[in-house]
Amino acid sequence: MKKALRIGLVAVAVAAVGGATAVFNTAYTKDELTPPFVQTAVLKQGANGGEVKELQRRLKEWGYYNGAVDGIYGKGTVEAVKKFQKKNGLTADGVAGVETYKALGMNESVKALENNKKPSSSNTANSNYTSSDLYLLAKCIYAEARGESYTGQVAVGAVILNRVASSKFPNTISGVIYQRHAFTAVSDGQINLEPDKTAMNAASDAMNGWDPTYGCIYYYNPAVATSSWIFGRQTVTTIGKHVFAI
Repeated sequence: MKKALRIGLVAVAVAAVGGATAVFNTAYTKDELTPPFVQTAVLKQGANGGEVKELQRRLKEWGYYNGAVDGIYGKGTVEAVKKFQKKNGLTADGVAGVETYKALGMNESVKALENNKKPSSSNTANSNYTSSDLYLLAKCIYAEARGESYTGQVAVGAVILNRVASSKFPNTISGVIYQRHAFTAVSDGQINLEPDKTAMNAASDAMNGWDPTYGCIYYYNPAVATSSWIFGRQTVTTIGKHVFAI
Protein backbone atom coordinates (compact mmCIF):
# COMPACT_ATOMS: atom_id res chain seq x y z
CA MET A 1 0.00 0.00 0.00
CA LYS A 2 2.84 2.37 0.89
CA LYS A 3 4.59 1.59 -2.37
CA ALA A 4 1.42 2.12 -4.32
CA LEU A 5 0.85 5.52 -2.72
CA ARG A 6 4.36 6.66 -3.48
CA ILE A 7 4.03 5.55 -7.11
CA GLY A 8 0.80 7.46 -7.28
CA LEU A 9 2.60 10.61 -6.21
CA VAL A 10 4.54 10.64 -9.45
CA ALA A 11 1.41 12.01 -11.03
CA VAL A 12 1.69 15.06 -8.82
CA ALA A 13 4.33 17.29 -10.34
CA VAL A 14 5.86 18.53 -7.13
CA ALA A 15 5.80 15.25 -5.20
CA ALA A 16 9.31 13.85 -5.03
CA VAL A 17 9.06 11.79 -1.89
CA GLY A 18 12.27 9.81 -1.73
CA GLY A 19 14.85 10.34 0.99
CA ALA A 20 13.12 12.97 3.08
CA THR A 21 15.16 14.11 6.05
CA ALA A 22 13.60 13.71 9.46
CA VAL A 23 14.57 16.57 11.75
CA PHE A 24 14.04 16.53 15.51
CA ASN A 25 14.12 19.53 17.79
CA THR A 26 14.02 17.58 21.05
CA ALA A 27 16.71 18.88 23.42
CA TYR A 28 17.74 16.88 26.47
CA THR A 29 20.20 16.85 29.34
CA LYS A 30 22.51 14.06 30.44
CA ASP A 31 19.99 12.98 33.08
CA GLU A 32 17.29 12.62 30.42
CA LEU A 33 19.08 9.98 28.35
CA THR A 34 16.39 7.41 29.02
CA PRO A 35 14.01 5.61 26.62
CA PRO A 36 11.19 8.22 26.79
CA PHE A 37 13.33 10.87 25.05
CA VAL A 38 13.65 8.79 21.89
CA GLN A 39 11.78 10.15 18.86
CA THR A 40 13.64 8.34 16.13
CA ALA A 41 13.59 8.45 12.38
CA VAL A 42 16.34 7.87 9.82
CA LEU A 43 18.86 10.67 10.39
CA LYS A 44 21.08 12.31 7.82
CA GLN A 45 22.75 15.62 7.04
CA GLY A 46 20.48 18.49 8.06
CA ALA A 47 18.85 16.73 11.01
CA ASN A 48 19.21 18.11 14.53
CA GLY A 49 18.19 17.42 18.11
CA GLY A 50 18.55 14.93 20.91
CA GLU A 51 18.85 11.85 18.74
CA VAL A 52 21.75 13.40 16.85
CA LYS A 53 23.46 14.32 20.14
CA GLU A 54 23.32 10.73 21.33
CA LEU A 55 24.66 9.53 17.99
CA GLN A 56 27.54 12.02 18.18
CA ARG A 57 28.27 11.15 21.80
CA ARG A 58 28.70 7.47 21.02
CA LEU A 59 30.76 8.10 17.89
CA LYS A 60 33.03 10.48 19.81
CA GLU A 61 33.42 8.06 22.70
CA TRP A 62 34.65 5.40 20.27
CA GLY A 63 37.00 7.72 18.38
CA TYR A 64 35.08 8.21 15.16
CA TYR A 65 33.98 11.79 15.76
CA ASN A 66 36.08 14.78 16.84
CA GLY A 67 33.56 17.60 16.65
CA ALA A 68 31.24 19.14 19.20
CA VAL A 69 28.30 17.11 20.53
CA ASP A 70 25.90 19.85 19.45
CA GLY A 71 23.01 17.87 18.00
CA ILE A 72 23.64 19.19 14.48
CA TYR A 73 24.05 16.54 11.78
CA GLY A 74 26.67 18.34 9.71
CA LYS A 75 29.47 17.19 7.42
CA GLY A 76 31.64 16.12 10.36
CA THR A 77 28.91 13.83 11.67
CA VAL A 78 28.32 12.42 8.20
CA GLU A 79 32.00 11.53 7.81
CA ALA A 80 32.10 10.00 11.30
CA VAL A 81 29.06 7.87 10.54
CA LYS A 82 30.66 6.75 7.26
CA LYS A 83 33.85 5.70 9.07
CA PHE A 84 31.86 3.79 11.66
CA GLN A 85 29.71 2.10 9.00
CA LYS A 86 32.74 1.08 6.95
CA LYS A 87 34.47 -0.32 10.03
CA ASN A 88 31.37 -2.36 10.90
CA GLY A 89 30.68 -3.74 7.43
CA LEU A 90 27.68 -1.50 6.74
CA THR A 91 26.86 0.57 3.68
CA ALA A 92 28.97 3.70 4.18
CA ASP A 93 26.40 6.29 3.15
CA GLY A 94 26.57 8.55 6.20
CA VAL A 95 22.90 7.97 6.98
CA ALA A 96 21.93 6.62 10.41
CA GLY A 97 19.19 4.01 10.13
CA VAL A 98 18.26 0.77 11.85
CA GLU A 99 21.47 -1.14 11.10
CA THR A 100 23.68 1.74 12.18
CA TYR A 101 21.67 2.17 15.40
CA LYS A 102 22.04 -1.55 16.09
CA ALA A 103 25.80 -1.41 15.60
CA LEU A 104 25.99 1.58 17.93
CA GLY A 105 23.97 -0.19 20.58
CA MET A 106 21.17 2.40 20.41
CA ASN A 107 18.51 -0.24 21.05
CA GLU A 108 15.74 2.13 22.09
CA SER A 109 16.31 4.08 18.89
CA VAL A 110 15.98 0.87 16.88
CA LYS A 111 12.65 0.10 18.58
CA ALA A 112 11.33 3.62 18.02
CA LEU A 113 12.32 3.64 14.36
CA GLU A 114 10.75 0.25 13.71
CA ASN A 115 7.56 1.38 15.45
CA ASN A 116 7.47 4.57 13.38
CA LYS A 117 7.49 2.46 10.22
CA LYS A 118 4.35 0.63 11.26
CA PRO A 119 1.14 2.19 9.91
CA SER A 120 -0.81 3.87 12.69
CA SER A 121 -4.46 3.07 13.29
CA SER A 122 -5.37 6.57 12.15
CA ASN A 123 -4.07 5.90 8.65
CA THR A 124 -5.72 2.59 7.82
CA ALA A 125 -7.63 4.19 4.94
CA ASN A 126 -4.53 5.24 2.96
CA SER A 127 -5.73 3.41 -0.13
CA ASN A 128 -8.81 5.65 -0.17
CA TYR A 129 -6.83 8.88 -0.28
CA THR A 130 -6.54 10.62 -3.63
CA SER A 131 -3.93 12.94 -5.11
CA SER A 132 -6.34 15.78 -4.32
CA ASP A 133 -6.35 14.73 -0.66
CA LEU A 134 -2.55 14.71 -0.68
CA TYR A 135 -2.38 18.14 -2.26
CA LEU A 136 -4.88 19.65 0.20
CA LEU A 137 -3.05 18.10 3.15
CA ALA A 138 0.21 19.55 1.86
CA LYS A 139 -1.42 22.97 1.47
CA CYS A 140 -2.54 22.93 5.08
CA ILE A 141 0.86 21.73 6.28
CA TYR A 142 2.59 24.49 4.32
CA ALA A 143 0.17 27.17 5.50
CA GLU A 144 0.29 26.11 9.15
CA ALA A 145 3.87 24.91 9.63
CA ARG A 146 6.21 25.92 6.81
CA GLY A 147 8.56 27.49 9.36
CA GLU A 148 8.80 24.27 11.38
CA SER A 149 11.24 21.37 11.05
CA TYR A 150 10.40 18.50 8.72
CA THR A 151 9.18 16.43 11.66
CA GLY A 152 7.05 19.36 12.79
CA GLN A 153 5.43 19.51 9.37
CA VAL A 154 4.73 15.77 9.32
CA ALA A 155 3.26 16.14 12.81
CA VAL A 156 0.71 18.72 11.62
CA GLY A 157 -0.30 16.35 8.82
CA ALA A 158 -0.60 13.51 11.31
CA VAL A 159 -2.93 15.56 13.53
CA ILE A 160 -5.21 16.19 10.54
CA LEU A 161 -5.29 12.48 9.71
CA ASN A 162 -5.87 11.58 13.35
CA ARG A 163 -8.89 13.87 13.27
CA VAL A 164 -10.18 12.13 10.15
CA ALA A 165 -10.01 8.85 12.08
CA SER A 166 -11.67 10.31 15.19
CA SER A 167 -15.42 10.27 15.70
CA LYS A 168 -15.12 13.81 17.12
CA PHE A 169 -14.29 15.30 13.72
CA PRO A 170 -15.36 15.06 10.06
CA ASN A 171 -14.23 11.86 8.36
CA THR A 172 -12.53 13.41 5.34
CA ILE A 173 -9.38 15.50 4.97
CA SER A 174 -11.28 18.37 3.39
CA GLY A 175 -13.93 18.17 6.09
CA VAL A 176 -11.34 18.39 8.85
CA ILE A 177 -9.34 21.20 7.26
CA TYR A 178 -12.34 23.33 6.39
CA GLN A 179 -14.21 22.74 9.65
CA ARG A 180 -15.22 26.16 10.95
CA HIS A 181 -12.47 27.85 13.01
CA ALA A 182 -10.35 24.67 13.01
CA PHE A 183 -7.22 26.13 11.40
CA THR A 184 -5.94 29.70 11.41
CA ALA A 185 -4.52 29.24 7.92
CA VAL A 186 -8.01 28.66 6.55
CA SER A 187 -9.42 31.69 8.36
CA ASP A 188 -6.71 34.07 7.14
CA GLY A 189 -6.46 32.67 3.62
CA GLN A 190 -2.97 31.16 3.81
CA ILE A 191 -4.50 27.81 2.87
CA ASN A 192 -4.47 29.14 -0.71
CA LEU A 193 -0.67 29.33 -0.82
CA GLU A 194 1.09 26.83 -3.09
CA PRO A 195 2.77 24.06 -1.06
CA ASP A 196 6.45 23.39 -1.64
CA LYS A 197 8.18 20.05 -2.13
CA THR A 198 8.89 19.68 1.60
CA ALA A 199 5.22 20.06 2.46
CA MET A 200 4.30 17.49 -0.19
CA ASN A 201 6.85 15.06 1.23
CA ALA A 202 5.54 15.67 4.74
CA ALA A 203 1.97 15.02 3.63
CA SER A 204 3.07 11.77 1.99
CA ASP A 205 4.94 10.59 5.09
CA ALA A 206 1.93 11.37 7.28
CA MET A 207 -0.36 9.43 4.94
CA ASN A 208 2.07 6.53 4.98
CA GLY A 209 1.81 6.18 8.74
CA TRP A 210 4.46 8.37 10.33
CA ASP A 211 2.92 10.03 13.37
CA PRO A 212 5.48 11.95 15.48
CA THR A 213 2.60 13.09 17.73
CA TYR A 214 1.64 9.61 18.92
CA GLY A 215 -2.04 10.04 18.12
CA CYS A 216 -2.63 13.70 18.97
CA ILE A 217 -5.68 15.53 17.62
CA TYR A 218 -4.70 19.04 18.72
CA TYR A 219 -1.68 21.30 18.38
CA TYR A 220 -1.01 24.94 19.20
CA ASN A 221 1.71 27.53 19.54
CA PRO A 222 1.66 28.61 23.19
CA ALA A 223 3.26 31.94 22.27
CA VAL A 224 0.26 33.04 20.21
CA ALA A 225 -2.64 30.83 21.32
CA THR A 226 -5.53 32.81 22.79
CA SER A 227 -7.94 30.06 23.77
CA SER A 228 -7.70 29.08 27.42
CA TRP A 229 -9.45 25.83 26.53
CA ILE A 230 -6.55 24.52 24.47
CA PHE A 231 -4.12 24.96 27.37
CA GLY A 232 -6.18 22.45 29.33
CA ARG A 233 -5.58 19.63 26.88
CA GLN A 234 -3.15 16.88 27.88
CA THR A 235 0.26 17.54 26.31
CA VAL A 236 1.93 14.57 24.63
CA THR A 237 4.97 16.12 22.97
CA THR A 238 6.45 19.39 21.79
CA ILE A 239 8.04 19.72 18.35
CA GLY A 240 9.51 23.09 17.48
CA LYS A 241 7.07 25.86 18.40
CA HIS A 242 4.04 23.55 18.50
CA VAL A 243 2.64 21.69 21.49
CA PHE A 244 0.76 18.52 20.53
CA ALA A 245 -2.06 17.33 22.74
CA ILE A 246 -5.02 14.98 23.09
